[in-house]
Amino acid sequence: MRTKMRTPFPSAFSPLPSPLLPCFRPWTPALHLATYTYKPVIVVHGLFDSSYSFRHLLEYINQTHPGTVVTVLDLFDGRESLRPLWEQVQGFREAVAPIMAKAPEGVHLICYSQAGGLVCRALLSVMDDHNVDSFISLSSPQMGQYGDTDYLKWLFPTSMRSNLYRICYSPWGQEFSICNYWHDPHHDDLYLNASSFLALINGERDHPNATAWRKNFLRVGHLVLIGGPDDGVITPWQSSFFGFYDANETVLEMEEQLVYLRDSFGLKTLLARGAIVRCPMAGIPHTAWHSNRTLYETCIEPWLS
Repeated sequence: MRTKMRTPFPSAFSPLPSPLLPCFRPWTPALHLATYTYKPVIVVHGLFDSSYSFRHLLEYINQTHPGTVVTVLDLFDGRESLRPLWEQVQGFREAVAPIMAKAPEGVHLICYSQAGGLVCRALLSVMDDHNVDSFISLSSPQMGQYGDTDYLKWLFPTSMRSNLYRICYSPWGQEFSICNYWHDPHHDDLYLNASSFLALINGERDHPNATAWRKNFLRVGHLVLIGGPDDGVITPWQSSFFGFYDANETVLEMEEQLVYLRDSFGLKTLLARGAIVRCPMAGIPHTAWHSNRTLYETCIEPWLS
């Protein structure tokens, strides 16, 4: 593993040349410009992805928030993103901790897709000293995945979504990140007993760290949820907003989910204090969320203080 620290924006607002000063403030001999410092941004990529995919996002941040220190973490790239999610959480934790330590005012997380968004949510749960202001979940299956997609057919060519539980809810299957958040609504008991990741961070299964993880998660300033009906990968797409299927494959929205009603990891509390922002957007396929300028300006940029 390697961590690539990308900080391509070293300068903030530059002082104006002295000949221009009288044009702006003719009654003073000098102009003192206040330099606004933006919080550092940490970007975590998704399944089969790498830092290169975020070049457009970096450009947008540079243009709108010059001087922002942006770090795209180059960990678990490509097929390495199939490694168990708890292993990835540990690797990313070691990478983000020193960045947070150097940013007393806080940081922002932009976490994309399946591996990225869920890894970041787990980080917020296990880190009792995190200082994340905005956690921006960019098209991530926060309540799990239940759909046939190309990557599933590649990884498990003889399985369909209806029988993938036989693999994913086995000790061997839980060695794959995809299976760590596979959520079959027709085999809920198996999911609750076998899921070594999603059921734990959702607080759906009792464990000794549940109370501490909930307290840690509630340290976040804003939870920004982004997704849309034309994603084509996240299934159901409402999982990006903590919605999911019931046993009849009818989508229940976040407020109807047991994890919300029980406030098992803090969703209800966050909503009550106005900390959850939902930003649905149609017409964007899964691979375009981090390169769409309109999406950035509408759903991401306002939360990068």
